[in-house]
Amino acid sequence: MLHYRFERALGGIVAGVDEAGRGPLAGPVVAAAVILMPALLPRRLLGAIDDSKVVPPEARAKLAAKLWQRAARQDGVIAAVAASSTAEIERINILQATLLAMTRAIGRLAQRPTAVLIDGNILPASLPCPGRAVIDGDAKSLSIAAASILAKVTRDRLMMRLAARYPAYGWERNAGYGTPEHCAGIAIAGPTRHHRMGFAPLRNLAE
Repeated sequence: MLHYRFERALGGIVAGVDEAGRGPLAGPVVAAAVILMPALLPRRLLGAIDDSKVVPPEARAKLAAKLWQRAARQDGVIAAVAASSTAEIERINILQATLLAMTRAIGRLAQRPTAVLIDGNILPASLPCPGRAVIDGDAKSLSIAAASILAKVTRDRLMMRLAARYPAYGWERNAGYGTPEHCAGIAIAGPTRHHRMGFAPLRNLAE
């Protein structure tokens, strides 16, 4: 169940951080960092925030829009997103690229947090403040769940834009994951510069 207890326990200005896109065969990995001030936010908005994986796409997009609107007005939300490119994923591996995107997102926040909550079990090495890793944090922490929504919506939109340039793979539907449609597109049209050639299905194809 989602709550704000991790944030209260850390005290100060706490950012929740999550990523989207660790598993796909193509595209960047995107991270978001979100500072929530629950006392300034409507209960309806707080009640709608959840792990991005369980929020339907249309509702997820609307939630992301509301969070960005609040952030733009500096009204109870401070948020930022960042990415690591396919080239970076290939060079330093997906885990390190994910941690790098998280660090970049934290660095882009309009206000520096005094602590961060990271979804998962590993903290980035170069955090600008103390941090705590929370396994399944997107299903426990309100701030991490909000970050999961912004990261997911941002990445999905990036993949939709790429899909217009590379129509063979169905990225507007599969977001770069290894669906049968995507794999069939690779078999017919070959990989693009946005494909993660170090991932097993593509590495096997190259070999």
